[in-house]
Amino acid sequence: MQQNRLFEELSGRVSALLAQSPAKDVEKNARALMTSFFGRLDLVTREEFEVQARLLARSREQISALESRVAELEARLGNS
Repeated sequence: MQQNRLFEELSGRVSALLAQSPAKDVEKNARALMTSFFGRLDLVTREEFEVQARLLARSREQISALESRVAELEARLGNS
């Protein structure tokens, strides 16, 4: 969302500037150029990032639980 907001703000400013001049074609070209530029960047949305962060946190919890379990099983084998 932040990327979209940045793009919209930048686009709005360019539009406002160009609306005062007869350079409508420049606006279209600049918009196409910015869209192409942002399209080539390897960016993710905030929602995608948050989903991956939650998955990572859950994975870390599972790994921690498994490490504890392995340590417990190793302790049992050591006592036998």
